[in-house]
Amino acid sequence: MAGQAVSFVLEVFFGLFIYGFLLRFLMQALRAPFRNPAGQAVIALTDWAVKPLRRVIPGAGGYDWASLVAAWLTQVALIATLYAVFSSGFAAFSGNGVLYVLASAAVQLLKTTITLAMVVVIVQAILSWVAPDGPLAGLLNALTFPFLRPLRRVIPPIGGALDLSPLVLIVVLQLLLMLPVRWLEGAVAAILR
Repeated sequence: MAGQAVSFVLEVFFGLFIYGFLLRFLMQALRAPFRNPAGQAVIALTDWAVKPLRRVIPGAGGYDWASLVAAWLTQVALIATLYAVFSSGFAAFSGNGVLYVLASAAVQLLKTTITLAMVVVIVQAILSWVAPDGPLAGLLNALTFPFLRPLRRVIPPIGGALDLSPLVLIVVLQLLLMLPVRWLEGAVAAILR
């Protein structure tokens, strides 16, 4: 019981920063506006790590690689902390243990990115009905439209009003979590064998 509580607190603490770094990376990659409450919160949450990392890892190709590396390093720190607390301590970090943590962090980051995409699509769909011109509309539209646009070309609205493309995108993202990501998790688990 206490172990679950410790694990939960660690995952929430590290998760806050992982999602912040990922959101910052995605917002810049998809050219989402930062001049909104969510964008300003992401900047405030992540500047402490991203700015120093940019001196070592510059952006290239329109991507903020420092944000992505910060997300991965935070994921590594979370897995290493959980591994150290619930396994045989830091002595377990030898050979395959280090490789497992590094590879597992990459897979978990992929899962987190897909989960973040699903949440953003759901929030955007709900807010498009409730507050289509709200302060977060520009941000949510910038994050979702590049993925929804191709689906909308294939799937017309039902009755001219009901857009099923967010539902289809969520199903596709869920399938990605179920099939290739699970296969990757199995491949990473094989590292320890």
